[in-house]
Amino acid sequence: MRKAYPVQLYNTCILPIFLYGSKCWAVTKRDVLKIDALDQWCLQKLLGIKWYHHVRNDEVRRTTGQPRLSAIVQARRLSLFGYIARMPDETDARSIITASSSENWRRPPGRPRTTWMKTQILHYSFKPELGLELESNPEHKVTLELCLKCIS
Repeated sequence: MRKAYPVQLYNTCILPIFLYGSKCWAVTKRDVLKIDALDQWCLQKLLGIKWYHHVRNDEVRRTTGQPRLSAIVQARRLSLFGYIARMPDETDARSIITASSSENWRRPPGRPRTTWMKTQILHYSFKPELGLELESNPEHKVTLELCLKCIS
């Protein structure tokens, strides 16, 4: 079987199932490692690569031409964030994202410590290596204002 067929199978059958709802995930560093490990495992299984073949992960990526799954999740989350940031202030989604909680409010036990908005701010707002130089790019002025509003 050619290597293109398993990759097409992966792109059409596995990725849509895994990425369903990924725009709304509050992903931690630990989650990113798990996401990338699952992605790498799936690609190696589809290509028939066993552990004793000693094939490096970057070689598998180069062979398949697939980006890291965590990068796809980050791009989807960022697109949703940009969509919400460009909404008018009176829309429900924008008001929920920018709403601040009272000072004595705490997250209930068992809930994640990291919120979706905090992950957006931590991962994207001021990282020039992602091409998001928000301070100098007028196109991202609304996004920068929303980030600053949510931090305070």
